[in-house]
Amino acid sequence: MSHRLPTRQVEKPWGRDALPAPFKADAGERIGEIWFEPPAALPDLLVKYIFTSEKLSVQVHPSDAQTQAQGLGRQGKEECWLVIAADAGAALGIGFDAPIAAEAMRAAALDGSIEQRMTWHSVKPGDFFYIPANTVHAIGGGIALIEVQQNSDITYRLYDYGRPRELHLEDGIAVAKGERYDSGRWHREVGERDSAQLADGPFFRLDQVRGAPGGEVAARYPGALLVIPRTGAVEIGGERIAAGSCGLAQRLSDVAFDSDSVVLLAAACGTR
Repeated sequence: MSHRLPTRQVEKPWGRDALPAPFKADAGERIGEIWFEPPAALPDLLVKYIFTSEKLSVQVHPSDAQTQAQGLGRQGKEECWLVIAADAGAALGIGFDAPIAAEAMRAAALDGSIEQRMTWHSVKPGDFFYIPANTVHAIGGGIALIEVQQNSDITYRLYDYGRPRELHLEDGIAVAKGERYDSGRWHREVGERDSAQLADGPFFRLDQVRGAPGGEVAARYPGALLVIPRTGAVEIGGERIAAGSCGLAQRLSDVAFDSDSVVLLAAACGTR
């Protein structure tokens, strides 16, 4: 059995027709996302690469409790982003410049001014953002990032720049928080070759490690985990997993790290 997760290329109107190696878009395709299919050992965790040429919709995701209350499944969606490339002037829209009430948010979504009321965070490679459920957000154009998220496809679009796609104002406004984004809590800068703890719950944990992880990191990963090389490669059960791929290991001790590799480790926390 292969330890390398199958991938799926997803076309998006805001995607790109030219992707960085090792990815490749076929002629006429605009690829926005590369999904690594969640394995049976970690079904609640999804890893993606996202490549943008235009802004994504302004959107929001519900929490576990809200999803369950609506009978839509057992989990909502929290996610995090690690920027790996960004054009000059690229930005992420997260939260609002000032608190906004539900009816005012609805009106702003209808007339398009919600885009101007959001806070746009200029980004560069190494910027990391955790996006809690109920946070209004949008990824800008000219960005490549790695996203780790709860494995849920529940997305409520509030505004889509006039694209002919469905909006979900009733459901979206019901769960959206019209708040400023707490950058001091949820944002950090990570050096390209630094080891750093990026997320530690409540739904998943995420670390970047250079070379073999130390004992403190190993203690956070006692069970099955996903291994996402950024540079270099790892081996899992003798199978080489290189940058641009995602591997599944049943335990950290099954992974052999190149001494100079930079790798993301991800695992579900097991709490709900």
